Amino acid sequence: MAHSTVPATAATPAITPLSLKEIAPWAVFTALLALILLYFVGAEQGAVSLVAGETVHEWVHDGRHLLGFPCH
Repeated sequence: MAHSTVPATAATPAITPLSLKEIAPWAVFTALLALILLYFVGAEQGAVSLVAGETVHEWVHDGRHLLGFPCH
């Protein structure tokens, strides 16, 4: 049985650097999403609550303790 070989002259892909203008919108979006998540996990209860009731508190309760936020 004959063995097939790959030619040794395979072209390597060129790596193009990303500019700051390409990364900035994604960085801002990620930071905003992280801040919103941090608010809901860390501060969404009591006097600063944006959502009435205990629903959000119960959804993020374990994450709150995991990150070291006191809640009761």
